[in-house]
Amino acid sequence: MNKKERITFIIDELEKLYPKVPIPLEHKDPYTLLIAVLLSAQCTDVRVNKITPILFNKADNPFDMIKMSVEQIKEIIRPCGLSPMKSKGIHGLSQIIINKYNGEVPADFKLLEELPAVGHKTASVVMSQAFNIPAFPVDTHIHRLLYRWKISTGKNVKKTEEDAKKAFPIDLWNKLHLQIIWYGREYSPARAWKLEKDIITSTIGRKKIIKEYIKSN
Repeated sequence: MNKKERITFIIDELEKLYPKVPIPLEHKDPYTLLIAVLLSAQCTDVRVNKITPILFNKADNPFDMIKMSVEQIKEIIRPCGLSPMKSKGIHGLSQIIINKYNGEVPADFKLLEELPAVGHKTASVVMSQAFNIPAFPVDTHIHRLLYRWKISTGKNVKKTEEDAKKAFPIDLWNKLHLQIIWYGREYSPARAWKLEKDIITSTIGRKKIIKEYIKSN
């Protein structure tokens, strides 16, 4: 297959598997999604979804969040890892959202990335999933799969995002990035990978990766 055919194949297969795709992190509005995504850095979505109900029971909006101390927030989110940095970020961004944006999360990439502890990926997830503005957040699954599928060189996540945006139609970005994440988890993980179950990679994947898999099994 040439690149155009591979892209069409990927889109079609993912749509068959995930016609309706759930958002991995549980939330009720842009603010709770922002906090959940921040907590997900170097932490599984499963664990985040266990911790956020505890945190949001005490504070599910920036006004209540700043009533808590950084130390109180840190104790609640400790199981998610990086709690000193994340707790300061949550408290700090909540104060800024109140002071600068009347308590509402700004629907703007640049403004989101200016918030404490909010990087490009976090901003992209919020823009895509909370505001339905086209974005292509790249996590480890997307980075791995777009390399396996010969869509990107795999040099770094920034390059992967650039390649993904060039390859796929903009009107598919918001749904497609979630479809790829779920596919990566279910069919094409980094570990305990079963190539025979991974129809996309086994059909269009890099020959080098497939040969290495066959040798190791």
